[in-house]
Amino acid sequence: MTVSALTRPGERDRLIVKLSEIDWIFCLALTLIAVAGIMMQFSIAGSSWMPWALPTLARYVFFFGIMIALSLIDLRVWFALAYPIYGLGLLLLMAVLVVGHHALGATRWIQLGPVQIQPSEIMKIGLVLALARFYHSASSRTATFSWWLLWPALLILVPVALVAKQPDLGTALLILLTGVLVVILAGLSWRVIAAGGLGAAVLAPLVYFFAMHDYQRQRILTFLNPEEDPSGAGYHTLQSSIAIGSGGLLGKGYGLGSQSQLNFLPEKQTDFIFATLAEEFGFVGCAFLLALYAAVIFMALRTAYISHSHFGRLAAAGVTVTFALYVLINGSMVMGLAPVVGVPMPLLSYGGTVMLTVMVGFGLVQAVRVHRYSEVTSGKGALL
Repeated sequence: MTVSALTRPGERDRLIVKLSEIDWIFCLALTLIAVAGIMMQFSIAGSSWMPWALPTLARYVFFFGIMIALSLIDLRVWFALAYPIYGLGLLLLMAVLVVGHHALGATRWIQLGPVQIQPSEIMKIGLVLALARFYHSASSRTATFSWWLLWPALLILVPVALVAKQPDLGTALLILLTGVLVVILAGLSWRVIAAGGLGAAVLAPLVYFFAMHDYQRQRILTFLNPEEDPSGAGYHTLQSSIAIGSGGLLGKGYGLGSQSQLNFLPEKQTDFIFATLAEEFGFVGCAFLLALYAAVIFMALRTAYISHSHFGRLAAAGVTVTFALYVLINGSMVMGLAPVVGVPMPLLSYGGTVMLTVMVGFGLVQAVRVHRYSEVTSGKGALL
Protein backbone atom coordinates (compact mmCIF):
# COMPACT_ATOMS: atom_id res chain seq x y z
CA MET A 1 0.00 0.00 0.00
CA THR A 2 1.61 3.25 -1.16
CA VAL A 3 1.62 6.48 0.83
CA SER A 4 -0.44 8.21 -1.87
CA ALA A 5 -3.14 5.56 -1.60
CA LEU A 6 -3.22 5.93 2.16
CA THR A 7 -3.96 9.64 1.83
CA ARG A 8 -7.28 9.09 0.04
CA PRO A 9 -10.32 9.93 2.20
CA GLY A 10 -11.52 6.87 4.08
CA GLU A 11 -8.84 4.59 2.64
CA ARG A 12 -6.96 4.21 5.93
CA ASP A 13 -10.18 3.18 7.76
CA ARG A 14 -10.63 -0.01 5.73
CA LEU A 15 -9.88 -3.17 7.71
CA ILE A 16 -7.76 -4.74 4.97
CA VAL A 17 -5.65 -1.58 4.78
CA LYS A 18 -5.14 -1.51 8.55
CA LEU A 19 -4.08 -5.15 8.57
CA SER A 20 -1.62 -4.52 5.75
CA GLU A 21 -0.05 -1.68 7.75
CA ILE A 22 0.83 -3.93 10.71
CA ASP A 23 4.55 -4.72 10.87
CA TRP A 24 4.41 -8.49 10.35
CA ILE A 25 8.21 -8.82 10.53
CA PHE A 26 7.94 -7.35 14.02
CA CYS A 27 5.23 -9.91 14.84
CA LEU A 28 7.49 -12.71 13.54
CA ALA A 29 10.35 -11.58 15.82
CA LEU A 30 8.00 -11.57 18.82
CA THR A 31 6.75 -15.05 17.91
CA LEU A 32 10.29 -16.43 17.61
CA ILE A 33 11.08 -15.18 21.13
CA ALA A 34 7.88 -16.77 22.45
CA VAL A 35 8.71 -20.04 20.67
CA ALA A 36 12.15 -20.01 22.32
CA GLY A 37 10.43 -19.60 25.69
CA ILE A 38 8.04 -22.48 24.98
CA MET A 39 10.95 -24.70 23.90
CA MET A 40 12.86 -23.98 27.11
CA GLN A 41 9.79 -24.60 29.29
CA PHE A 42 9.24 -27.90 27.48
CA SER A 43 12.88 -28.86 28.09
CA ILE A 44 13.08 -28.04 31.79
CA ALA A 45 9.81 -29.90 32.46
CA GLY A 46 11.53 -33.11 31.32
CA SER A 47 10.30 -32.93 27.70
CA SER A 48 6.72 -32.42 28.84
CA TRP A 49 4.13 -29.87 27.68
CA MET A 50 2.92 -29.51 31.25
CA PRO A 51 3.00 -27.61 33.51
CA TRP A 52 4.55 -24.69 31.62
CA ALA A 53 4.93 -25.05 27.85
CA LEU A 54 1.32 -25.72 26.83
CA PRO A 55 -0.21 -22.92 28.96
CA THR A 56 2.40 -20.51 27.55
CA LEU A 57 1.56 -21.54 23.98
CA ALA A 58 -2.18 -21.06 24.60
CA ARG A 59 -1.61 -17.69 26.25
CA TYR A 60 0.61 -16.42 23.46
CA VAL A 61 -1.88 -17.35 20.75
CA PHE A 62 -4.66 -15.62 22.69
CA PHE A 63 -2.59 -12.53 23.55
CA PHE A 64 -1.30 -12.29 19.97
CA GLY A 65 -4.91 -11.99 18.85
CA ILE A 66 -5.44 -9.25 21.44
CA MET A 67 -2.38 -7.40 20.14
CA ILE A 68 -3.69 -7.48 16.56
CA ALA A 69 -7.14 -6.32 17.70
CA LEU A 70 -5.65 -3.43 19.70
CA SER A 71 -3.52 -2.37 16.74
CA LEU A 72 -6.72 -1.62 14.81
CA ILE A 73 -7.95 0.89 17.43
CA ASP A 74 -7.56 4.48 16.29
CA LEU A 75 -4.84 6.45 18.06
CA ARG A 76 -7.40 9.08 19.07
CA VAL A 77 -9.21 6.42 21.12
CA TRP A 78 -5.95 5.55 22.91
CA PHE A 79 -5.47 9.27 23.54
CA ALA A 80 -8.96 9.64 25.03
CA LEU A 81 -8.42 6.60 27.28
CA ALA A 82 -4.95 7.60 28.50
CA TYR A 83 -5.93 9.28 31.76
CA PRO A 84 -8.81 6.85 32.53
CA ILE A 85 -6.45 3.84 32.19
CA TYR A 86 -3.90 5.55 34.43
CA GLY A 87 -6.65 6.40 36.94
CA LEU A 88 -7.92 2.81 36.94
CA GLY A 89 -4.41 1.52 37.57
CA LEU A 90 -3.96 3.97 40.44
CA LEU A 91 -7.25 3.01 42.07
CA LEU A 92 -6.39 -0.68 41.83
CA LEU A 93 -2.95 -0.05 43.37
CA MET A 94 -4.66 1.66 46.28
CA ALA A 95 -7.12 -1.22 46.56
CA VAL A 96 -4.20 -3.66 46.84
CA LEU A 97 -3.22 -2.02 50.14
CA VAL A 98 -6.72 -2.66 51.52
CA VAL A 99 -7.99 -5.91 50.00
CA GLY A 100 -4.89 -7.26 48.26
CA HIS A 101 -4.07 -10.97 48.15
CA HIS A 102 -0.94 -11.80 50.17
CA ALA A 103 1.47 -14.40 48.83
CA LEU A 104 5.23 -15.05 48.90
CA GLY A 105 5.79 -12.29 51.44
CA ALA A 106 4.14 -9.54 49.40
CA THR A 107 0.70 -8.10 48.68
CA ARG A 108 0.64 -7.44 44.93
CA TRP A 109 -2.58 -8.97 43.63
CA ILE A 110 -6.34 -8.47 43.80
CA GLN A 111 -8.35 -11.68 43.81
CA LEU A 112 -11.49 -11.59 41.65
CA GLY A 113 -12.97 -15.06 41.92
CA PRO A 114 -10.57 -17.47 40.19
CA VAL A 115 -8.65 -14.60 38.57
CA GLN A 116 -5.78 -12.64 40.09
CA ILE A 117 -5.05 -9.11 38.85
CA GLN A 118 -1.70 -7.45 39.39
CA PRO A 119 -2.47 -3.69 39.17
CA SER A 120 1.20 -2.75 38.77
CA GLU A 121 1.10 -4.33 35.29
CA ILE A 122 -1.82 -2.09 34.30
CA MET A 123 0.12 0.89 35.60
CA LYS A 124 3.06 0.15 33.30
CA ILE A 125 0.81 0.88 30.30
CA GLY A 126 -1.23 3.56 32.07
CA LEU A 127 1.82 5.62 33.02
CA VAL A 128 3.20 5.60 29.49
CA LEU A 129 -0.17 6.69 28.09
CA ALA A 130 -0.65 9.42 30.70
CA LEU A 131 2.83 10.88 30.17
CA ALA A 132 2.42 10.72 26.38
CA ARG A 133 -0.88 12.59 26.63
CA PHE A 134 0.56 15.20 28.99
CA TYR A 135 3.53 15.95 26.74
CA HIS A 136 1.39 15.93 23.60
CA SER A 137 -0.32 19.01 25.02
CA ALA A 138 2.82 20.61 26.44
CA SER A 139 4.95 23.24 24.75
CA SER A 140 8.64 22.62 24.08
CA ARG A 141 9.49 25.12 26.82
CA THR A 142 7.34 23.21 29.31
CA ALA A 143 8.94 19.91 28.32
CA THR A 144 12.43 21.38 28.79
CA PHE A 145 11.83 22.69 32.30
CA SER A 146 8.97 24.48 34.06
CA TRP A 147 6.78 24.18 37.14
CA TRP A 148 4.33 22.20 35.02
CA LEU A 149 6.78 19.28 35.30
CA LEU A 150 5.44 18.70 38.81
CA TRP A 151 2.51 16.94 37.09
CA PRO A 152 4.58 14.23 35.38
CA ALA A 153 6.66 13.93 38.56
CA LEU A 154 3.48 13.14 40.50
CA LEU A 155 2.25 10.82 37.74
CA ILE A 156 5.45 8.81 38.19
CA LEU A 157 6.14 8.97 41.92
CA VAL A 158 2.67 8.14 43.25
CA PRO A 159 2.44 4.67 41.60
CA VAL A 160 6.13 4.03 42.35
CA ALA A 161 5.46 4.64 46.05
CA LEU A 162 2.37 2.42 46.03
CA VAL A 163 4.19 -0.45 44.30
CA ALA A 164 7.21 -0.13 46.61
CA LYS A 165 4.80 -0.36 49.56
CA GLN A 166 3.58 -3.82 48.46
CA PRO A 167 6.67 -4.42 48.53
CA ASP A 168 7.86 -4.98 44.94
CA LEU A 169 11.17 -3.18 44.47
CA GLY A 170 11.84 -4.59 41.00
CA THR A 171 8.52 -3.41 39.52
CA ALA A 172 8.75 -0.06 41.33
CA LEU A 173 12.22 0.47 39.85
CA LEU A 174 11.00 -0.48 36.38
CA ILE A 175 8.06 1.94 36.56
CA LEU A 176 10.33 4.72 37.85
CA LEU A 177 12.92 4.21 35.10
CA THR A 178 10.24 4.02 32.41
CA GLY A 179 8.68 7.29 33.58
CA VAL A 180 12.02 9.09 33.85
CA LEU A 181 13.12 7.95 30.39
CA VAL A 182 9.83 9.07 28.82
CA VAL A 183 10.29 12.50 30.43
CA ILE A 184 13.84 12.65 29.05
CA LEU A 185 12.66 11.62 25.57
CA ALA A 186 10.01 14.35 25.74
CA GLY A 187 12.80 16.95 25.82
CA LEU A 188 13.83 17.49 29.44
CA SER A 189 16.79 19.88 29.81
CA TRP A 190 20.16 18.16 30.15
CA ARG A 191 20.94 20.43 33.09
CA VAL A 192 17.92 19.09 34.92
CA ILE A 193 18.93 15.53 34.02
CA ALA A 194 22.44 16.11 35.42
CA ALA A 195 21.04 17.69 38.59
CA GLY A 196 18.61 14.81 38.99
CA GLY A 197 21.40 12.26 38.60
CA LEU A 198 23.46 14.03 41.24
CA GLY A 199 20.46 14.18 43.58
CA ALA A 200 19.80 10.46 43.10
CA ALA A 201 23.42 9.68 43.99
CA VAL A 202 23.12 11.75 47.18
CA LEU A 203 19.79 10.15 48.16
CA ALA A 204 20.85 6.56 47.41
CA PRO A 205 22.53 5.96 50.81
CA LEU A 206 19.48 7.38 52.62
CA VAL A 207 17.17 5.11 50.65
CA TYR A 208 19.39 2.13 51.39
CA PHE A 209 19.50 2.66 55.15
CA PHE A 210 16.05 4.12 55.87
CA ALA A 211 13.64 3.16 53.05
CA MET A 212 14.57 -0.40 52.11
CA HIS A 213 13.40 -3.54 53.87
CA ASP A 214 16.00 -5.81 55.41
CA TYR A 215 15.65 -8.44 52.68
CA GLN A 216 16.12 -5.75 49.99
CA ARG A 217 19.37 -4.60 51.60
CA GLN A 218 20.43 -8.24 51.82
CA ARG A 219 19.91 -8.61 48.07
CA ILE A 220 22.33 -5.76 47.41
CA LEU A 221 24.92 -7.22 49.78
CA THR A 222 24.50 -10.61 48.13
CA PHE A 223 24.97 -9.04 44.70
CA LEU A 224 28.27 -7.53 45.85
CA ASN A 225 29.50 -10.78 47.40
CA PRO A 226 27.37 -13.85 46.56
CA GLU A 227 30.11 -16.26 47.75
CA GLU A 228 29.60 -15.10 51.34
CA ASP A 229 26.41 -17.20 51.61
CA PRO A 230 26.58 -19.76 48.75
CA SER A 231 23.79 -21.98 50.08
CA GLY A 232 21.53 -19.15 51.20
CA ALA A 233 21.13 -15.62 49.86
CA GLY A 234 23.81 -16.04 47.19
CA TYR A 235 22.46 -19.36 45.90
CA HIS A 236 20.42 -17.94 43.00
CA THR A 237 23.26 -15.84 41.60
CA LEU A 238 25.91 -18.56 41.94
CA GLN A 239 23.80 -21.30 40.35
CA SER A 240 22.86 -18.96 37.50
CA SER A 241 26.52 -18.11 36.89
CA ILE A 242 27.41 -21.83 36.88
CA ALA A 243 24.65 -22.55 34.34
CA ILE A 244 25.74 -19.73 32.03
CA GLY A 245 29.44 -20.57 32.27
CA SER A 246 28.95 -24.30 31.73
CA GLY A 247 27.12 -23.66 28.46
CA GLY A 248 30.27 -22.48 26.74
CA LEU A 249 30.10 -21.53 23.07
CA LEU A 250 27.47 -23.95 21.76
CA GLY A 251 25.84 -25.25 24.96
CA LYS A 252 25.35 -28.76 26.33
CA GLY A 253 22.47 -29.52 24.00
CA TYR A 254 18.70 -29.24 24.12
CA GLY A 255 17.34 -30.91 27.23
CA LEU A 256 20.82 -31.65 28.61
CA GLY A 257 21.34 -28.76 31.00
CA SER A 258 22.35 -30.27 34.32
CA GLN A 259 21.70 -27.18 36.46
CA SER A 260 18.09 -26.90 35.30
CA GLN A 261 17.29 -30.56 34.71
CA LEU A 262 18.56 -31.55 38.17
CA ASN A 263 16.81 -28.58 39.82
CA PHE A 264 19.96 -26.83 41.03
CA LEU A 265 18.85 -23.65 39.25
CA PRO A 266 15.99 -21.90 41.15
CA GLU A 267 13.07 -20.27 39.34
CA LYS A 268 14.31 -21.96 36.17
CA GLN A 269 11.04 -21.39 34.31
CA THR A 270 10.61 -17.73 35.28
CA ASP A 271 13.28 -15.28 36.42
CA PHE A 272 16.27 -17.49 35.53
CA ILE A 273 15.10 -19.05 32.29
CA PHE A 274 17.76 -17.10 30.37
CA ALA A 275 20.43 -19.02 32.34
CA THR A 276 18.70 -22.26 31.30
CA LEU A 277 18.90 -21.22 27.66
CA ALA A 278 22.58 -20.30 28.07
CA GLU A 279 23.36 -23.71 29.53
CA GLU A 280 21.67 -25.65 26.73
CA PHE A 281 22.46 -23.42 23.72
CA GLY A 282 25.57 -21.56 24.88
CA PHE A 283 26.84 -18.18 23.77
CA VAL A 284 25.53 -18.65 20.22
CA GLY A 285 21.98 -19.30 21.42
CA CYS A 286 22.05 -16.33 23.78
CA ALA A 287 23.42 -14.07 21.05
CA PHE A 288 20.64 -15.14 18.68
CA LEU A 289 17.96 -14.47 21.28
CA LEU A 290 19.42 -11.08 22.20
CA ALA A 291 19.54 -10.22 18.49
CA LEU A 292 15.79 -10.93 18.32
CA TYR A 293 15.21 -8.66 21.32
CA ALA A 294 17.34 -5.95 19.68
CA ALA A 295 15.35 -6.29 16.44
CA VAL A 296 12.05 -5.91 18.30
CA ILE A 297 13.34 -2.81 20.11
CA PHE A 298 14.72 -1.29 16.89
CA MET A 299 11.49 -1.85 14.92
CA ALA A 300 9.35 -0.46 17.76
CA LEU A 301 11.54 2.65 18.03
CA ARG A 302 11.32 3.08 14.26
CA THR A 303 7.53 3.02 14.59
CA ALA A 304 7.79 5.77 17.21
CA TYR A 305 10.00 7.79 14.85
CA ILE A 306 7.59 7.68 11.88
CA SER A 307 4.50 8.66 13.88
CA HIS A 308 3.04 12.04 12.89
CA SER A 309 1.75 12.79 16.39
CA HIS A 310 3.78 13.56 19.49
CA PHE A 311 1.43 11.35 21.51
CA GLY A 312 2.11 8.41 19.21
CA ARG A 313 5.86 8.94 19.30
CA LEU A 314 6.04 9.05 23.08
CA ALA A 315 3.55 6.22 23.62
CA ALA A 316 5.44 3.86 21.30
CA ALA A 317 8.80 4.91 22.72
CA GLY A 318 7.54 4.48 26.30
CA VAL A 319 6.30 0.93 25.66
CA THR A 320 9.61 0.11 23.98
CA VAL A 321 11.56 1.51 26.93
CA THR A 322 9.59 -0.72 29.31
CA PHE A 323 10.32 -3.78 27.18
CA ALA A 324 14.02 -2.90 26.89
CA LEU A 325 14.27 -2.43 30.67
CA TYR A 326 12.77 -5.90 31.21
CA VAL A 327 15.52 -7.39 29.03
CA LEU A 328 18.30 -5.26 30.53
CA ILE A 329 17.36 -5.82 34.18
CA ASN A 330 16.71 -9.55 33.85
CA GLY A 331 19.83 -10.16 31.77
CA SER A 332 21.98 -8.22 34.24
CA MET A 333 20.42 -10.04 37.19
CA VAL A 334 20.94 -13.49 35.69
CA MET A 335 24.58 -12.74 34.83
CA GLY A 336 25.29 -11.39 38.33
CA LEU A 337 25.64 -7.79 37.14
CA ALA A 338 22.64 -6.54 39.18
CA PRO A 339 20.82 -7.60 42.36
CA VAL A 340 18.07 -10.21 42.09
CA VAL A 341 14.83 -8.20 41.91
CA GLY A 342 12.31 -10.60 40.38
CA VAL A 343 11.96 -9.04 36.91
CA PRO A 344 11.25 -11.74 34.27
CA MET A 345 12.63 -11.96 30.73
CA PRO A 346 9.70 -10.85 28.54
CA LEU A 347 8.03 -13.58 26.43
CA LEU A 348 10.76 -16.05 27.44
CA SER A 349 9.82 -16.49 31.11
CA TYR A 350 6.73 -18.40 32.18
CA GLY A 351 3.86 -16.21 33.38
CA GLY A 352 0.71 -14.73 31.90
CA THR A 353 0.64 -11.31 33.56
CA VAL A 354 3.87 -9.96 32.07
CA MET A 355 3.11 -11.52 28.69
CA LEU A 356 -0.26 -9.77 28.65
CA THR A 357 1.36 -6.44 29.55
CA VAL A 358 3.95 -6.82 26.80
CA MET A 359 1.43 -7.81 24.13
CA VAL A 360 -1.02 -5.04 25.06
CA GLY A 361 1.88 -2.59 24.96
CA PHE A 362 2.92 -3.79 21.53
CA GLY A 363 -0.70 -3.58 20.43
CA LEU A 364 -0.37 0.12 21.22
CA VAL A 365 2.91 0.29 19.27
CA GLN A 366 1.27 -1.30 16.24
CA ALA A 367 -1.72 1.06 16.63
CA VAL A 368 0.78 3.93 16.39
CA ARG A 369 2.16 2.40 13.21
CA VAL A 370 -1.21 1.66 11.61
CA HIS A 371 -2.60 5.11 12.50
CA ARG A 372 0.64 7.08 12.15
CA TYR A 373 -1.08 9.65 9.93
CA SER A 374 -3.90 10.31 12.42
CA GLU A 375 -4.21 13.87 13.67
CA VAL A 376 -4.41 13.68 17.48
CA THR A 377 -5.67 16.90 19.03
CA SER A 378 -5.53 17.81 22.72
CA GLY A 379 -9.23 18.48 23.09
CA LYS A 380 -10.85 19.09 26.46
CA GLY A 381 -9.36 17.61 29.56
CA ALA A 382 -5.70 18.09 28.68
CA LEU A 383 -3.50 19.38 31.44
CA LEU A 384 -2.26 22.29 29.37
